[in-house]
Amino acid sequence: MAGASSVLSDDSILSRADRALFRLETFLALIGGIAIFGLMLLAVVNVTGRNGFNRPLAGYVDWIEQFMPVITMLGVAYVMRLGGHIRMDIVVGQLGGRALWLFEAVSTFCMLAVTLLLLWGSWAHFQRSFDFAAPMWSRDSTIDIGLPLWPAKLVVPVAFGVLSVRLVLQLWGFTRAFLRNDPRPVGVPLIEDAATQAAHEAEAVSGLDEETR
Repeated sequence: MAGASSVLSDDSILSRADRALFRLETFLALIGGIAIFGLMLLAVVNVTGRNGFNRPLAGYVDWIEQFMPVITMLGVAYVMRLGGHIRMDIVVGQLGGRALWLFEAVSTFCMLAVTLLLLWGSWAHFQRSFDFAAPMWSRDSTIDIGLPLWPAKLVVPVAFGVLSVRLVLQLWGFTRAFLRNDPRPVGVPLIEDAATQAAHEAEAVSGLDEETR
């Protein structure tokens, strides 16, 4: 399962690269959130037009096809940086020291290998759709209103590219932690125990209470 985590920082090259990439990941996650909001607006327009005027939004399903890669893919690296993806904490939580960092480094390397394969395949899929000589630079389009599909297909390799960079940084961080036997490495998500999570939640709530007073 996924648990809360914290990422430490300092003035090292790894930490500066981590923070710089996190700004990009946050921006991409924001775009994904805006896309979700936009899809909600499209749903309102479609339902209102269908029920109120007997005129649903033209190409509603086509627009959903365009929005889905943005919604599902652009936040992947952001969540990876925060350690929010599904993981077996019940197993990893029993490890400590170099054993933990070795396990994290090996698992991160495996994820990086899979992600690079997915990046290669998704980029090839995009190339089959994109053509400068074709109308709207697209060799294929949606069925209803003919939206070009290459922008949606480009989102996937972009997201995998950012995720690959994130995994490289985390592999660097875990490997360095293993070599140094660092108890609190920077640039990698450190899984918090239940007591620490509860303390942070209490701090957040108390801070909110102070702001509302």
